[in-house]
Formats: sequence, structure tokens, C-alpha cells
Amino acid sequence: MREQLAHHAARLMAEGGITDYAFAKRKAAKQLGAEDTQHLPSNDEVEMALRSFRALYQSESHPLILHQLRQQAFAVMQLMDPFHPFLTGSVLNGTAGEHSDINLLVYSDDEKAIMMFLLKHNLPFEGGEWSVHLAGGQQIVPCFTLKTETGVPVNIAVLPENASRSGNRKIGKQADIVMMKRMLDEPVENE
Repeated sequence: MREQLAHHAARLMAEGGITDYAFAKRKAAKQLGAEDTQHLPSNDEVEMALRSFRALYQSESHPLILHQLRQQAFAVMQLMDPFHPFLTGSVLNGTAGEHSDINLLVYSDDEKAIMMFLLKHNLPFEGGEWSVHLAGGQQIVPCFTLKTETGVPVNIAVLPENASRSGNRKIGKQADIVMMKRMLDEPVENE
């Protein structure tokens, strides 16, 4: 049943534009008549199923969509270079689709400097918060969401500077601008 739920959640994410793993799993469980289950698949299981789904059913369109999202992420990272941004999330790991947003991390204790930078460059944005797992627990950090010409939101989460050196953070895989350049220089193909 876990595997069936994982594959159904992955299909909902790929076809329905759902980006929240928990929501996709709950919706899949409800649609499969197992909404009272306590044994939902992990995010990793859904991610593996999503990769399989995209490889089977979106093998022609997905690589181009992913490449375009990565190009846009790289452009914003170049602009934000004074703050040494890192790409994280679905655009980096290859599971992003046409409804995905771009997630960047910046390590700084001065969120106002980032806000002033965005204002100085006339970049339309909204302020908000992100919940991240740091120092053994959930923490709320500031986040700026850029409104782009393509309509793809770019979230810039501002984490404390000491979190970049912390070995116990659970933020996931990250890529700096050099890694992104290498990734974009590779031929576009299925992940």
C-alpha cells in the first residue's frame, strides 16, 4: 500500500502541479480510500516514484522544463552573488516540474541588507517566513519571494550565518553558483 500511495502521490504532483509532499500523500491516501492510514510513504519514496513517473511519462518535456528552471535559478543566483546563494529543493534534485518554484538559501545575519539589495535593484518581492530544521529543531527564518517575469516564484530563505558551518542542519543538498554553472553546461537530458 505504501508503494501504491507513493506512486499515486507522485502522479498527483507531476500532473496536478502539487509541490507539497505531505499534501500529495494525504490526497493520494484519500483518493485510494486509505485516508486513515498511519503508514504514509516517506518523502524519499514519493521522490523516487516522481522520478520514475517523469522518466516514463514526461521524458520528452521534463528535461527542457527542468533546464529552463535551472537557467532562471542561475540568473537570480548571479544577481544575488554578493550574498553567495545556494540552490536547493526540487529544481536542484531534478524533480521540479512546470508548477515548481525555485528555492535559494542565503546565509546572513543581516536580512535587512538583502531586502535593501532587492529594493535597490527594483526587484518586486514579498516578505515572508520559511520553516527549516536547524540546530535539532524547527526554526522560522525570513524569506523573500521574488516575482519574476516568467511567473516562477523564487524563494530566498535567509538562514543564520552560523548555520552554514553547522553539521547538524537538515536543509538538504545545496549547489552554489559554480556547481550550477557546471550543471547548466551539461547537455540537457533526462535526470
